[in-house]
This record gives sequence, structure tokens and C-alpha cells, in this order.
Amino acid sequence: MLNGNKVGVKNYFPEIDGLRALAVLLVFAFHLNPALSPGGFIGVDVFFVISGFLISRIIITQVQEGRFSFIQFYTRRVLRIFPALFCMLGITSLFALLILGSSDMEDFFRAMRFAAAQASNFLFS
Repeated sequence: MLNGNKVGVKNYFPEIDGLRALAVLLVFAFHLNPALSPGGFIGVDVFFVISGFLISRIIITQVQEGRFSFIQFYTRRVLRIFPALFCMLGITSLFALLILGSSDMEDFFRAMRFAAAQASNFLFS
């Protein structure tokens, strides 16, 4: 064992940090000026590829070791994502109350409810 990992099994990929930085820069450039990143939200696509690689690796390893569980897998995702989601929703709600007019509040809180339910794509489609 090396640092709690099996010898030869690589769990940290420093090059992924570089890809994440590139993805952030691409999204930032697009929001700054769409002409700077004519591919649109390619940075988001880079994040999807990174996530797919890492999550697939976790699932494949656990299946091979005979210890994969859908319930545990989704429990870990919820415990990782939901605290940040609800913190962000709370903070943006406070700002919405201060900044938005009454006509925009209904739309905002409807979108917030969909976001909390992980169903934003259905609302915005």
C-alpha cells in the first residue's frame, strides 16, 4: 500500500487539474465575451468528459472488486453535491430578495424549486 492506495493504482491525475483550469478559463472567456470562446460552452463539455472519466473509473473499480452499490454511489453524490447546492440556493435567494423586482421573484423562485429538485433542465427546455 502506498498512501492508502494499492501499489500501481493511480487515483490522482494532476493533468486533470490542468484540464479543469482550461475548462474554467473557457467558460469564463465565453461569459466575458462570446467571441473569445466561439465554441460556446465547450468548457462545460470538458467538465462532463472529466466527470465521466472519474465516475466511470470509480464504478468499474468497485464492480471489479465486487463492492459496487447503486445506493452507496448515489448517497455519496448527494452528500457531496447537495450541501453546496443548498448553500448556493440560499445565498442567491437572499440576493434575489434584495435585487429582483416582484415580477421577477416568481420566476426566480420557480427556477430555484426546480434546481433544488435537480430538474432545471426540464424547466428550461
